[in-house]
Amino acid sequence: MYEFPFELDDFQKEACNVIDEGNSVVVCAPTGAGKTVIAQHAIHRALEQGCRIFYTTPLKALSNQKFYDFSQKYGTDKVGLLTGDTSINRNAQIVIMTTEVFRNMLYGTNFGAVADNLKDVRYVVLDEVHYMNDEQRGTVWEESIIYCPTNIQIIALSATVANCDELTNWINTVHSKTVLVNTDFRPVPLRFYYFDSSQPFKLLPLLTPTGQLNKKIKPEKPQWAKGKDKRKKSYVKQIISNLAENDMLPAIYFTFSRKKCDEQMEKCSGLGLNTKAEQEKIKSFIEEYIAENPHLYGNKHIEYLIQGVASHHAGLLPAWKNLVEKLFQQGLIKVVFATETLAAGINMPARSTVISATSKRTDSGHRMLTANEFLQMSGRAGRRGMDEVGYVTIVGTPFQSPTEVAELVLSGSNPLESRFSPGYSMVLNLLQRFNLEESKELILKSFGYYSSDFRIKPILNLLDEYNSELEARQFVCPSKLSDEKLREYDKIRYLYVQNRKTYKKILRQEKAKHRPLSPEVIEFGERNKAELAKMQSFACDCCKHYKKHSKNLEVIERILARKRKVEKEIEVQKDIYWNKFLAHRQVLIDYGYLENDYPTAKGKTTSQIRSENELYLAEIIFSGVLENLTPAELAGVICAITTEDLHMDIPYIPFSEPVRKTLNHIRNIKKKLYKIQTNYNIDSPLYINPYFSSLIELWVQGAEWETVSESVQIGEGDIVRAFKRVVDVLRQFTTIDNVPEALVFTAREAIEKIQRAPVDID
Repeated sequence: MYEFPFELDDFQKEACNVIDEGNSVVVCAPTGAGKTVIAQHAIHRALEQGCRIFYTTPLKALSNQKFYDFSQKYGTDKVGLLTGDTSINRNAQIVIMTTEVFRNMLYGTNFGAVADNLKDVRYVVLDEVHYMNDEQRGTVWEESIIYCPTNIQIIALSATVANCDELTNWINTVHSKTVLVNTDFRPVPLRFYYFDSSQPFKLLPLLTPTGQLNKKIKPEKPQWAKGKDKRKKSYVKQIISNLAENDMLPAIYFTFSRKKCDEQMEKCSGLGLNTKAEQEKIKSFIEEYIAENPHLYGNKHIEYLIQGVASHHAGLLPAWKNLVEKLFQQGLIKVVFATETLAAGINMPARSTVISATSKRTDSGHRMLTANEFLQMSGRAGRRGMDEVGYVTIVGTPFQSPTEVAELVLSGSNPLESRFSPGYSMVLNLLQRFNLEESKELILKSFGYYSSDFRIKPILNLLDEYNSELEARQFVCPSKLSDEKLREYDKIRYLYVQNRKTYKKILRQEKAKHRPLSPEVIEFGERNKAELAKMQSFACDCCKHYKKHSKNLEVIERILARKRKVEKEIEVQKDIYWNKFLAHRQVLIDYGYLENDYPTAKGKTTSQIRSENELYLAEIIFSGVLENLTPAELAGVICAITTEDLHMDIPYIPFSEPVRKTLNHIRNIKKKLYKIQTNYNIDSPLYINPYFSSLIELWVQGAEWETVSESVQIGEGDIVRAFKRVVDVLRQFTTIDNVPEALVFTAREAIEKIQRAPVDID
């Protein structure tokens, strides 16, 4: 085992031994426990053995960070980087990449043959593997594990999840021998506090030494609007003052609104958290940083940084967030007000975390944080080697009770849930390499299918309930008659009662008309008497339990109907992935992208596309509507089809006539595809949102960043992200097959003009 300059924890030693024995490993440990050491051990093994190792992360920012760290540690010649838009030293012994890039390599499309991509690769680290839970991108991890060659050892590093044993067993099944190393050990233990606004000058321990809720904590009262003043009182300054007085800074203060991040930063700027010497250091650092990033000159947040407070969220420019992270790492910023995205692995260790609420607003109202969300945020507290204890403070709000907070703190982690979802690209890539039966085998290897019993547990529980109810409703007939006999009696009884009513009605009519009864009526009356006799021959006719037995049968019929419905749903859910695969396959057949279950030329091109709806993008390319556009117009069109629906009002800014006409053509493509997708129950996004089209046109035409960013009241980070998505798609135009040469040339020109500061900075 490689000798580290410090004593390894038991779980780290165990995981390193598993790697040395040639097995794959799943390491499940709390945030901040030191999982990276295990990856470093694998790196040392690769360097010693002269083989290669891939290190994958879920985020480009994390990949960049690891590339910087490992380059410093192992030398720039030994480390490479591959992200969607960056390729540095790709044949190095240690290559850092996003998990998407690794998955694409395994498909062997954009990156060349699989054998060439994975030449000499012995290890792959899947960092933050709990991202399998990610609604939009989780499927990438499953694909990576399914298609990863079995001679490569997988080192899967995950935050704490409830079903890590199930994940390990699955990798064991689809890949190779895999060992679980699971620990809840935290090198820096956490202490939990509660801010109760009725006692604002102190932080109260959340739990007693025996793990019970501290009875001194009072629930928050609803803050009703008084008169015209509808603003809620903010206690953020008091909370930070409490942390400062108790030597609990630096802190990350998590809140669920970008606007609040900025507001709270402004409120705390006058607290005097930094000394004069620290302020001078910050000024000096900022000057140097802005010299390299002149687009940040005059940023209105600079004055707050000097005071030791900062805001960190997706609406800010990447370079600015990078500056905040660097200053925080140096201990020059005492409080960062951040949205929960900061919890996702960025290297910003703090002594404290403050969680502004344990519930958050969603499209469907307020909901409590999941245990995993809470663990990710609280886990940022406590710096290894610097703090003996990490502090977590939860702020009381009217939307949560102290009891709910204590339950969340004491609860275990949530299980990983599969987000596996076959799409057009997956169908085309599999059918390019395998036949339909082999493709089905691969789909059935997914974690989603493997854990389907867990996924459909609520429905299975319902089935158990119905079976228990049916069992409980077994009726013991005193005359030992079966349910079928009772049903037969019911039918005869019903027939007798109906016919009796009819007979009596005829009798009344005939009597009123003073007519004798016809032979047919007499015969009908005789038959009705025979029905009565038959009915009376059943023991049920004079049984006092008849009504109860009959009612019981009715209820059983209703339960059986519900049970049949649930059983049908279970079958649908069990085959949901294969049915999705078949639905996407059928659309591709209808569009002529598959023939005899093999991709056509159009299909092969589409298999190389990476987007939320590959077929939509392919249809737009093949329609010819993108040809004859200028670089600015092309960027404007692509921006509209890659920008997701925004939950905010953005003023309409006119874009050019060619962009408008092109989007009108694309609307027809969208309409047709939407109709076909709906027929097959496919819910793959089809965007036309020209929110930023005019802005990117301006930018490509050479406008200054201020002109672009001040045109609309939205975070600069949002604009940069929208522009980067355009670059990602345009870059694909230059690498995939069958794209007209003129369009490739225009795409390259557009990329070149988009990729300038601040857009090209990660």
